[in-house]
Amino acid sequence: MSPLQASRIMWYISTRGMTSRVDFEGALFSGYAPDGGLFMPEELPQLDGETLRQWSTLSYPGLVKELCAIFIGPELIPRDDLNGSANPLHLLSNPPPLADLIDRAFSRFRHREVVHLSRLRDGLNVLELWHGATYAFKDLSLCCTAQFLQYFLEKRGRHVTVVVGTSGDTGSAAIESVQGAKNVDIIVLLPKGHCSRIQELQMTTVLSENVHVFGVEGNSDELDEPIKAVFADVAFVRKHNLMSLNSINWSRILVQMAHYFFAYFWCAPSIDTHPLTPVEVVVPTGAAGNLAAGCIAQKMGLPLRLVAVVNCNDIIHRTVQQGDFSLSKVVKSTLASAMDIQVGPVPYNMERIFWLLSNSDSQATRALMEQFERTQSLSLPKELHSKLSAAVTSESVSNEAITQTMGRCWEENQYLLCPHSAVAVSYHYQRMDGQQS
Repeated sequence: MSPLQASRIMWYISTRGMTSRVDFEGALFSGYAPDGGLFMPEELPQLDGETLRQWSTLSYPGLVKELCAIFIGPELIPRDDLNGSANPLHLLSNPPPLADLIDRAFSRFRHREVVHLSRLRDGLNVLELWHGATYAFKDLSLCCTAQFLQYFLEKRGRHVTVVVGTSGDTGSAAIESVQGAKNVDIIVLLPKGHCSRIQELQMTTVLSENVHVFGVEGNSDELDEPIKAVFADVAFVRKHNLMSLNSINWSRILVQMAHYFFAYFWCAPSIDTHPLTPVEVVVPTGAAGNLAAGCIAQKMGLPLRLVAVVNCNDIIHRTVQQGDFSLSKVVKSTLASAMDIQVGPVPYNMERIFWLLSNSDSQATRALMEQFERTQSLSLPKELHSKLSAAVTSESVSNEAITQTMGRCWEENQYLLCPHSAVAVSYHYQRMDGQQS
């Protein structure tokens, strides 16, 4: 499949293989697949060296446009030229092309490049994904997802209610992306006492009539279970036109893939070598949606060495290191609160990775996830664990390491990290110190 000339429909299938395939619009509005799985592309395009060389000159929005053109398809949203239209206003009879939707999505970002790479001492590069309205990296994927959502809703004359559970940043970014939209209501479940103060205020001070925020008891993991139960009731979901913007939604994974291409092109020593030089990308990881995007980019031919770094809630670290995909008894509160996840969305984005690394084996993936849902414990098959360990390495970081990393980065670079970024940078310092000793 030639990605630059892709014109046929991109189909999406469930990781569990028990439901009909859908197009991008179907995946966007579904969240979970009816069989409990997650939607993934039926076929991943393979990017050759020439395509990567062409993409290497693009801006971040330009990369998002290329990826979305492939994975949405012009039969659903006409692509137009990559510069978009000069006129941002369109009548319903003349809906905006893909390029316009993406330009509109990024129009409120504070940095002219949308995403910026800061080069610091000793080979440390920090990809700044926080220039959106709520300062969360999820602004990037959610602002695009909201544009796609409203495009189809206006075209079909429909209304939906979005249901979101949050550990902090998802809720505020989702609210920002759809507040004031006439064809969307959003319900956000906010775990009381488990979000940062600024994120809580971002969610509870919005006055738009289509925004409904509810404080709930328990942590973000615990509130994910009733949300999953609601979406498992297909008749209820259809009756009330419910959908989710959590990281189960394919559109969010799609946009996050652009992070990796942008980082690679800025950090690779040359784009003309054969084979291309691998670049190590360290991902601060909570719900594993961003990690899944990196694994997909890797599968498409981008030469990445992925490192997933978590706080002391270490289910992903244990899975990568030992094949132990099992729940811990408690979720520990850490300085990187948006990553305080042990169950919640984590199993369902790891499901995408399991499916991807098992050569799209839906039957095997379904068996694994059904066992996990029954027992809350899973030991990965040896072959799958081996493939996971080859694709991703991992580390777990303590609160003490987070604060030390923030202090060290400031002393050496006068660069202030948030605790979540510090989780990833801590890994860089560990590696650097280990090489020097």
